[in-house]
Amino acid sequence: MKLTVKQILLFLLLPAFAFAQKGKVDHKLEKALEEMVKGFNGKIGVYVQHLETGRYASINGDSLFPTASIVKVPILVGLFSKIETGALGFHQPMTYRDSIRYGGSGLMQFFKDSSATEVSILAALMMAYSDNTSSLWNQDLAGGGEQINRLLEQYGLKDTRVNSRTKGREEFRKIYGWGQTTPREMSTLLVKIRRGEVISKGASERMYRLMTKGYYDEQAISRIPPYVQAAAKTGSLNESRSELVLVNAPHGDYVFYIGTKDIKDQRWTPDNEAIQLIRKISAYLWKHFEPRNPWTPSYDVMH
Repeated sequence: MKLTVKQILLFLLLPAFAFAQKGKVDHKLEKALEEMVKGFNGKIGVYVQHLETGRYASINGDSLFPTASIVKVPILVGLFSKIETGALGFHQPMTYRDSIRYGGSGLMQFFKDSSATEVSILAALMMAYSDNTSSLWNQDLAGGGEQINRLLEQYGLKDTRVNSRTKGREEFRKIYGWGQTTPREMSTLLVKIRRGEVISKGASERMYRLMTKGYYDEQAISRIPPYVQAAAKTGSLNESRSELVLVNAPHGDYVFYIGTKDIKDQRWTPDNEAIQLIRKISAYLWKHFEPRNPWTPSYDVMH
């Protein structure tokens, strides 16, 4: 069969055309999100991207927000950088000491002094239970905030930083706390992990597995079917509630980050305004990307 000149040109241009379609703004989704966040009593940033098509929506996606415990994702990257070089072993024995105890979320603060543990447990507690004691220990094992921040720079993240216990970041800590990021950047980091592009393919796969086993699943995760895998991390402060999620959806992975700050409703209750908005956005995104899926939540997270 003979092809016309027009057909040949179209055939040659198809790859470039397909590439050009990736990374375009999903205006319909962006408009829907803008409507959803109207009237929110605080500042909010949202970034959403469908990985296969590259189409995205962004509301203040390049604005800085406190990470709170979502900083534990960069700390995890720093920890696995040390494991990859052999400076640490994933199952390397460690000994817990009361001197490193730190309050807030987590279980390690209740360990007895001189309890035997290992690096894999430190990583698991940090990601599953957002354990603060093990997270600060991991930050130290990773070489500290300065070294983690240099790693983040290597992966093209110019705004995502560890601030706490990090030389030169004292003023940023006063504003943003333990860490800071933008919705787009933290989403990008998780996508790179999903694609095996952080540290190494093996390290990325292990990090991703750790991020799929979280205890805190009553916010965005509660609006995703329990039989669909999702990698996630929440972050909470009095003035901020945020969440990072990558959903392995049937019709293609999608990632989103919802960051808030300066919120008026600072109650630590399930009906906190920011938490309810996170659930609402997550529910909408699931239906947006999986419109034919009939699942709806049956468990009431408000009780």
